[in-house]
Amino acid sequence: MNKQFTHIPHTFASIESVEDEINGRRYLCEGVHYPSVTTVTGWEKRIFFAQWRKNNQAESKRVIKRGTNLHSIIERYLLNQDLKSKEIMPDVLDLFLQTKPILDQIDNIHAIEAPLFSKNLKLAGRIDCIAEFNGKLSVIDFKGSTRLKTEEHIENYFTQTTAYAIMWQELFGIPITNICIIITCETGEVQVFERNPVNYVRKLKKAIDTFRKDHHE
Repeated sequence: MNKQFTHIPHTFASIESVEDEINGRRYLCEGVHYPSVTTVTGWEKRIFFAQWRKNNQAESKRVIKRGTNLHSIIERYLLNQDLKSKEIMPDVLDLFLQTKPILDQIDNIHAIEAPLFSKNLKLAGRIDCIAEFNGKLSVIDFKGSTRLKTEEHIENYFTQTTAYAIMWQELFGIPITNICIIITCETGEVQVFERNPVNYVRKLKKAIDTFRKDHHE
C-alpha cells in the first residue's frame, strides 16, 4: 500500500535555467544570474567527470537516464500520484521498490523539485525535497548509484545540500539542522547519510571561493 504524504504549501520565486557549456548552468532570478549550486559544488571535480564521460559514453548515458527516471518516479510517489509498474523500466522499478521503505519515513513535505536561491551565497538551484525525515525537518537529496558510496566520494553532496539549507532559512526564516542523502544502489542496498549542515559551511565557502576565483568574480 502506498503512503499518502502531507504537503505544506509555500510560494516559490520563478527562476529560469540558462545553460553554459564552459561555465556550467546558471539561473536567472529577479534579473540576476546566479551559478547553480550543483555547478559550484562540483567545480573542482568537473575535469575528472568530463574525462570519465568522454571515456565511458554509453555508461554515462545509461546512468544519466537512470537518474532522471528514478527522480521522476520518486517525485511522483511523494506527490501522491498513481504509479503503474508496467510503465516503469524494470531496472528503475527495482531501485524504487528497494528505496520505498526509506521514502515512507518522509512526511510533511515543504518542497519537491522547488526553485531556491540566495542573495547572500549568490547561488540558485532546484532542491529534490525539503520535508521531515523521521520527524526532523531535512534537506533530502535522492541519488542512484551503480555501487555503494563512501562519505569521501560524496562530500560535494553534503556541501550542495548545505547550500539549500542556508537558502531555505534565508527565504522562509525556517532553520534546517539535518541534511539527508539517500542513495539507492544497483547492488541492492540503500544508503542513508544524515549530517548537520553546520559542519559543511566552511567547505561550501571554499567551493564558492574557488569557483569565483576561477571566474574572476
